[in-house]
Formats: sequence, C-alpha cells, structure tokens
Amino acid sequence: MPTHLHLVLKQLTEHGISEFMSLILNSYTRYFNTRHHRKGPLWEGRFKDVRVKTDEQLLHLTRYIHLNPVTAYMVGRPEEWGDSSYGEYISGVKDPICEFKGLLNIDPVRYKTFVEDRADYQRRLGDIKRLLLEEPCAPQKWA
Repeated sequence: MPTHLHLVLKQLTEHGISEFMSLILNSYTRYFNTRHHRKGPLWEGRFKDVRVKTDEQLLHLTRYIHLNPVTAYMVGRPEEWGDSSYGEYISGVKDPICEFKGLLNIDPVRYKTFVEDRADYQRRLGDIKRLLLEEPCAPQKWA
C-alpha cells in the first residue's frame, strides 16, 4: 500500500518482531531519505501489532490484507495488486517469498473463493469507516 504495509510474521524469539520491524522501517527510512535528499522521520508512529490467537483469525487476517488494495479502490481484484503475496496463496510460484506452509493449510482454489467472495462486503465496510471518520456535521436542530 502507498501509505502503509501489512505483514504476517511468526515470532521466533522474544521481541523478535519488534526488532525486525525496527530494522526494516529504519533501514527503509535511511534509504528513502538518502535517495530523496531529505532528513527526518518517514513514519508517523510505531508499528501496530496484533497477536493472532487462532487459525481462524489468521485465515481472516490474510483475507483482510489481500483485500486491502481492493477496499481502497486501488484495484478491482486482489490479484491485480502486484506488491502482494496473494499470488503465492492462490497459485504455485517458482520462488515464493512467503512461507505459510505449516501455519495455514490452504487449498488455492478454495482460498481464492474465500477471499474474493468477501471483496464487496469489505469494500462497503471500508466506505462506512471512511464516512464515520469524516468531520462531524453541524448539530441537528430538532423542532
């Protein structure tokens, strides 16, 4: 996504994800600042993390992530977003960067249906969320 990223990570050591994210975000900030001849922070705040407790939660989280560019109206279908692992989930690729085997048992055809059947619903929820976060209207005067 242009303004943020989503990662699903498995923590192997205590504070491992926090340390990994610090390295990634700080390294990218240094790269970006050098490339664009600028100084200062690039990110607004600390990364947000959510502990995934069940396989079902993990499955729904991956769907949410894969539908994120669809929800934002950046693409019509999740496979159109090039900077995504979605293609690895729905079809075999020669050199995958994701290692989800052993964490999720995914049938590619069923997963594609699972994700794409929810695209319109997630988009409508995103629209509602944006409306709720808009500036409040002037108070109504009741007769």
